[in-house]
Amino acid sequence: MIDEEKIIKEIEKKEHKVLKNIRNNPWIAINIILGILIIVLLIITFNGGLTKKSVSVDDAGAKITEFAQTRGIDLKIIETKDMGSLYEVIVSINGEELPLYITKDGQYFVQGAIPLSETEESQTPTTEETNPKNVPKSDKPIIEAFIFSYCPYGLQFEKALFPVYDLLKDKADFRIMAIGAMHGEYEKIESLRQISIEKLYGTDKLFSYLKEFNNNVEIGSCRGDAVCLDKYIPDIYIKLKIDKSKVENYMREDALKIYDEQNARANSLGISGSPTFVINDAQVQVERTPDAIKEAVCNAFNTAPAECSNVISKDSPSPGFG
Repeated sequence: MIDEEKIIKEIEKKEHKVLKNIRNNPWIAINIILGILIIVLLIITFNGGLTKKSVSVDDAGAKITEFAQTRGIDLKIIETKDMGSLYEVIVSINGEELPLYITKDGQYFVQGAIPLSETEESQTPTTEETNPKNVPKSDKPIIEAFIFSYCPYGLQFEKALFPVYDLLKDKADFRIMAIGAMHGEYEKIESLRQISIEKLYGTDKLFSYLKEFNNNVEIGSCRGDAVCLDKYIPDIYIKLKIDKSKVENYMREDALKIYDEQNARANSLGISGSPTFVINDAQVQVERTPDAIKEAVCNAFNTAPAECSNVISKDSPSPGFG
C-alpha cells in the first residue's frame, strides 16, 4: 500500500525548497502544480476513481488550470491533442509555452515538463550518491543509461555522457537502453531507430547519431511529427553515412525484439524513470555532468585505467534539445 501521508510530506518538503526560488524564476512553479496533481490523482486512483474511466482532454486541461489558479499562477491552455495513449496539453506561463503529457486515466506525466531550473535537491546529489558505495567492481564495467528518447532530462544525461564515452569507450561497455514510450508513439519509433543504428553500424555510430539528434533544436520542435522529422533525420543519415532503407527495414522487425528485451530489462531492475543510470546492475545517482559520470564509471573498475585521471567538464548540459 502507498503511504499517502508520507508522500504528501515529501511533496511539501520539496515544495518548501522550490518556493524560495519562484520569484526569480516563475517556471519553477510548474513543478509545484504537477506535484500537487500527482498527490491528488494518486489518492483518487487508490480510492477507485480515475482508473475506472478515462477523462477527456478538456477535463484534464481544466484540472491543470484550476490548480494553477489556486497557486496564483496565470496559466492558459493553448492547444490540446489526443496522441493515442496520451493527451498533450500545451500551456502558456508568462508568455512561454510548455507541453504537458497526460495519460488518459488521469495520471499526469511530469517529465513532459521542461522547467528552466531544477530544484536544489535534484541539482546537487549527496556525496554518497555521487560516490556510490554498493556498485560492484569489474575489469570492464557495464554502463547502462535507461532513457525515454524524448525525455528532456534523458537528453541532458546523454549529452553529459558523450565525453565520458569518448574517453572510456575502449575500457567499459556503454549501452543506451529503451524503457518505453511515455511521450507518445513517436518516442518508441525513435528508440527503434537508435537500436537499429547501433545494431547495424555499432555503438560509435549510435553515439555520433545521438550527438546530432540531441543537439538539433528543430527536431525537438517537431514534437515527433513524422513529416517535420523528415526534414532533419535524413540529413543526419547522409552526414553519418547511414543507409536510411536499411535502418527502416531493421526497425520494422529485428529492432522490435530488442526494444522489448530492453524494456524487460528495465522492468527487472524496477526502473520506470528517465534517466536512470546503472553500473554493473547497480542504480547510481550522479550529477548530470561529464566529470561526475566519469568518476562513477571509474570507481567501478577493479583497476581504474589511466584515462580516469583526465579532467573533463564539470558543467551540466541543458535539458532537452540543443
